[in-house]
Amino acid sequence: MDLRDDVESRTTELNPASILEPLASMGYAPREIDAIRQMNTVFSHGNQMYVLIATIARHLLEVGDMQGKAEAEPYDERHAPDIQGPFVLMEPHHADEPTQVVYEDIKTILQLPFVNTDYRAFARWPSYFALAWKDLREKVGTKEYERICQDCHDRVAIMVARLLPNPGNLSSDALRRAAENDAGLDEVVQVCRLFQWLLPGLINNVAYFRHQLEAV
Repeated sequence: MDLRDDVESRTTELNPASILEPLASMGYAPREIDAIRQMNTVFSHGNQMYVLIATIARHLLEVGDMQGKAEAEPYDERHAPDIQGPFVLMEPHHADEPTQVVYEDIKTILQLPFVNTDYRAFARWPSYFALAWKDLREKVGTKEYERICQDCHDRVAIMVARLLPNPGNLSSDALRRAAENDAGLDEVVQVCRLFQWLLPGLINNVAYFRHQLEAV
């Protein structure tokens, strides 16, 4: 939650424009906009765990063992947000041509080999997603945008290396052996690097989308 709160606070520095009025003009009802917000909540919450997992994996594979203590207080509350709704992904082969163009633009601008699950989920509402991406696209790569992403990277790396406990006694040697049983170690390392690199940007982008759905 600290990671999420920090990025969502910082993302306001990018001055995301509210798109509520344009969505209403298109015919989006409040219930539909709430459904988009709920989908955003799922990713706003879940990506924080994903970036920790990816960073832990990369640290163990490339750096060595974690320094945190083995003891940890169990968390008995519900981890996931209490949201009930269909989880529908607009796969590229399902999408119409305008959405496919948006997908290709995302891959080009964000330098990604694929379109993340988050974007495919938001594209369930194609006209919304095209509008949201058009606004965000202008902020990607700016100094302010890159600084937020880098700060998220650095904060997570420090947490993993020094602060997070290791109650499961995860070790570098054990993960390396497991990786070699699954595929070539270099291939597994490259996948870890890819996700550990892209997730702070994804967290930033989802936070930006969230601010777009706020009233002016």
